[in-house]
Amino acid sequence: MKREMICICCPMGCRMTVEGEPGAYTVTGNTCPRGKAYAIAEMTAPERMVTSSVAVVGGNYKTVSVKTASPIPKGKIFEALRLLDGVVLTAPVKEGQTVVEDILGTGVAFVATREVSVAR
Repeated sequence: MKREMICICCPMGCRMTVEGEPGAYTVTGNTCPRGKAYAIAEMTAPERMVTSSVAVVGGNYKTVSVKTASPIPKGKIFEALRLLDGVVLTAPVKEGQTVVEDILGTGVAFVATREVSVAR
């Protein structure tokens, strides 16, 4: 199996080639060890941070941005986003506040990424 990819670990954006089979991948084109680790993770179990927003009632903003506290499996992204459908928070909302706990059994939560004060 052979795959070409661009590393997203830093702004350099190294063009890498990954070849081999699970447990025996070789990576070329990476400038640092993080690129190699990223390439192997992409081949074996790709994960992503997920961002979205939810409604807020009674706040100085009508919505608040949310993100996963850590990456979740790439294949669960759309199902995870559906968990946010219909979620409405009441102000005040604190940065880092848990919005949805344990997304799909991953142990990862959606958290608010900013504060929303009560509207005056």
